[in-house]
Amino acid sequence: MAFDSCPPAPGPIRTILGTDWIEPAIRIALAAPFLQSGIAKSLDFPGATAEVSGFGLPAPALVACAVIATQLVGSILLMTRRWCWLGAGMLAVFTVLATLLAHGFWQYDGMERARQAATFFEHVAIIGGLAAATLLVERRARR
Repeated sequence: MAFDSCPPAPGPIRTILGTDWIEPAIRIALAAPFLQSGIAKSLDFPGATAEVSGFGLPAPALVACAVIATQLVGSILLMTRRWCWLGAGMLAVFTVLATLLAHGFWQYDGMERARQAATFFEHVAIIGGLAAATLLVERRARR
């Protein structure tokens, strides 16, 4: 069965999806982990720098600043309708890089490999959610 030939959602689900508040709620939900992380890192900058150092990246303080800025600015832009695409793009690129750096499941064995793979694919789902939120905003803007 093709994806584009699936039956429509039941009436109550269509009603919820058609409400004015659902789109901003989706964007806020997607921004929340990045916003929380950016705030936490900015409140504990030595911890953020230590985290970056743990990955062996050069100039840990500079990288930590870039991470914090990306998470905070990307989240704020994602939550806006006008610049949603830019915020989602920033957060998606950040997530790809961070996921490859921190959750390379192919480097592990046993249960740790399974844990890292689960986290890796959860991050892939977040990237898909960022893309879907951008599509939603763009489609509604064209109406």
